[in-house]
Amino acid sequence: MTRREWAGHSFRWDERLARQAYLDGHWVRTTLAHALQQEARRAPDRALIIEGDVLVTAAELERRASALAGYLANRFAPGSVVSFMLPNWHEAAVIYLAATLAGLVAHPVLPSLRAHDLRFMLADVHSRVLFMPSSYRGYDYVGMLESVCERLEQPPEVVVLRGDSGPFTAFAEVASGQPLSAAGLPEVDPDSVRMIMYTSGTTGSPKGVMHSHNSIHALIRQIGQHWRIDRHDRFLVASPISHIGGSIYAFECPLLLGTTAVLMEGWEPDQAVEQMLAHGCTHFAGATPFLTGMLAAARRANTRLPDLKVFICGGASVPPSLIREAVGYFENAAVTRVYGSTEVPVTTVGVPDRDDVQHAAETDGAAGIADIKLVDGRVWARGPQMLVGYVHAGDESDVFDEEGYYHTGDIAQWCDEQYLVIGGRSKDIIIRNGENIAPKEIEDLLLAEPEIAEIAIVGLPDPRTGERACAVIVPAGGASPDLHGIIAMLTGHGVAKFKFPEQIELWSALPKNDAGKVLKHRIRDQLLRQ
Repeated sequence: MTRREWAGHSFRWDERLARQAYLDGHWVRTTLAHALQQEARRAPDRALIIEGDVLVTAAELERRASALAGYLANRFAPGSVVSFMLPNWHEAAVIYLAATLAGLVAHPVLPSLRAHDLRFMLADVHSRVLFMPSSYRGYDYVGMLESVCERLEQPPEVVVLRGDSGPFTAFAEVASGQPLSAAGLPEVDPDSVRMIMYTSGTTGSPKGVMHSHNSIHALIRQIGQHWRIDRHDRFLVASPISHIGGSIYAFECPLLLGTTAVLMEGWEPDQAVEQMLAHGCTHFAGATPFLTGMLAAARRANTRLPDLKVFICGGASVPPSLIREAVGYFENAAVTRVYGSTEVPVTTVGVPDRDDVQHAAETDGAAGIADIKLVDGRVWARGPQMLVGYVHAGDESDVFDEEGYYHTGDIAQWCDEQYLVIGGRSKDIIIRNGENIAPKEIEDLLLAEPEIAEIAIVGLPDPRTGERACAVIVPAGGASPDLHGIIAMLTGHGVAKFKFPEQIELWSALPKNDAGKVLKHRIRDQLLRQ
């Protein structure tokens, strides 16, 4: 493995693996910029993005993205970072494509983050411009950015959408220029860095994950092969576009797979079902809370969502009972668990087959184009869709081996030789009296109980046993599960006594990130402060 340098970015490069990715067709010599131009010529009136009453066609997206690209290309050198801190708004697709056309690096930022995280990220990637709302959900982003910029040595230009721009630039001012022709835009290397996305930062500072045009292309090609996607299918995109899942369904699939993205500004299950029915949505991908909420909302609406073909569930612990329940209710849909990360997206493609509910529910599915190996039960993966490195090469020292495999930090085992079963994060393992306890195993069993809506089991320091297992439970309805009852449930399942939790806490909700992933580090911190 060597390193390549491009426009101030240093990234990993393995000539042998790259050559194979090209031979296999996972990597190509074009970029999403070419796909946009081609689609605008081939099907100019086809809807690519729908947000509420706004419908953006291929021709309009090319026109608007080209106009903004002209502004960006005239102000910033290739490789400069373009940040955007937006909800699931259609303008985000314009910005993403404009950055691609101009040979710049897109940097999506969660709009739920605040000054501390934003200041860190903008300085870390040397962002040159930031697009953000004037306000969103009652929060004043303009005021926040004034404070952030004051504390940055090289603050980015700030462009404000949908409201008063204050001291900054209004989006209309930069987006209304004349579209540039293809000849007026730079030629972009498909192996270069095209996106930086930060990890959730459960320990230490968040790390900037770098993807190339080709690593994302390989990812889209893979899901097109495995997730029953046909041209003119429609994805409901409720996951944040600032996460890897939401970004690919909103920005990439419409151009590379011929789909349409129906954007939801925020998650609301009943509205999601209305959108699914109104637009004939065929695909949905999201974490466990999305599937739980949609299932309940569909029942309230007395619909089985007949157009739904595939529901991909990942990003958080997924109880097998939920998959079985959803397959039983959504009569035309395959519902499956999948496994991946920002670093190696869609490491497994799940089991999108209604006739194999067993593996769809009980495992995290088979590998697609990723090569997976288990070393002492820990997951290592590599593939053409994996990251090309972190923003800081020093962060890579202990996560790659000599063969280029990435250490995910998860533990797993194989089922029937080809299906991966994730047991949880290696750091989540609770070691009590020398015995290893995988919380996910117990969480999955207890989530099938009617008294329990949500559960997270964490390890807490214990002077006698080293650690003790604490189950934090969100009760269902008016239930009040206690330790005695939990032990009885687990005894009924035949669970070994050493795996029983020793402490129960009842909470009204579990802390989660915007993608629905439970934040165990916050749970643990709160318990330790009690």
